[in-house]
Amino acid sequence: MVRVNQTSSVSEFILLGLSSRTEDQTPLFVLFLTMYLVTIIGNLIIILAICSDPQLQTPMYFFLSFLSFTDICFTTNTVPKMLVDFLSEKTISYAGCLKQMYLLYAVGNTDSCLLAAMDFGRYVAICDPFHYVTTMSHRLCVLLLAFSCSFSHIHSLLHILLLNCLIFCESNIIHNFICDINPVLKLCCSFTFVNELVIKTEGLVVLVTPFLFIAFSYAQILITVLKIPSAAGKHKAFSTCGSHLTVVILFYGSIFYVYLQPLSAYTVRDRVAIIVYTVLSSLLNPFIYSLRNKDLKRGLKKLMDKKQF
Repeated sequence: MVRVNQTSSVSEFILLGLSSRTEDQTPLFVLFLTMYLVTIIGNLIIILAICSDPQLQTPMYFFLSFLSFTDICFTTNTVPKMLVDFLSEKTISYAGCLKQMYLLYAVGNTDSCLLAAMDFGRYVAICDPFHYVTTMSHRLCVLLLAFSCSFSHIHSLLHILLLNCLIFCESNIIHNFICDINPVLKLCCSFTFVNELVIKTEGLVVLVTPFLFIAFSYAQILITVLKIPSAAGKHKAFSTCGSHLTVVILFYGSIFYVYLQPLSAYTVRDRVAIIVYTVLSSLLNPFIYSLRNKDLKRGLKKLMDKKQF
């Protein structure tokens, strides 16, 4: 265990990783390398299919293509470092830790905002279909995308600047496989009240607001769908929302489990939930959206036919 005196701060952190056993490192390396490659390839195929098919140039697929791009960025921010740690010393510099943490929250919150934007599109399509084209204009889609990116980066920058003011004078061992704010704050010996207050107020608002918006939209969608007289119409409406709802539950369920708890309650068990929203959700998104979407499957088939030709 590395310690520094009361007036200095650490220059690097030690990540405990997923397992300390030597015999686990190679199997974990192979597992996460496979998951990473599948994530990159799957999301790239989704992007290429949407960009190459004129029939997929709609607001929903506009946001889906950027969601796939952020999923690639989200996974690339954490998994390559994990792969290196499986085969070498699990250390990360102080600057590298802040950089990873910044991208984790910036890209993660962009994902959250994009899910809310996609849900808004579904809400308009089902509850107000006659005004869908005028409401979901290209200008509005671009503005929603710009807001999602800029707001998320400002939010992330705020937490990193506050964290950079702290002193780390106890252990430099992070009980996690990535740099996350809760285990890092546990290493501080300076006053962390402001940091925890911002997490519980601004951070909670940023995290919960998109989820509440999605929940409200789905409540309105459910009311509208139940009024549809035909069973076929109800099935079609529910099928268009099913894939998005699956992604929302997977993404927000794991995030709420990790972050909606006191700092003192943060334990090693939260690593599994962190894997879900940093790795597993990005891996499953392409399959969830493509397997339950006829238009996207058609676009993927066209893309494969072009490649074969």
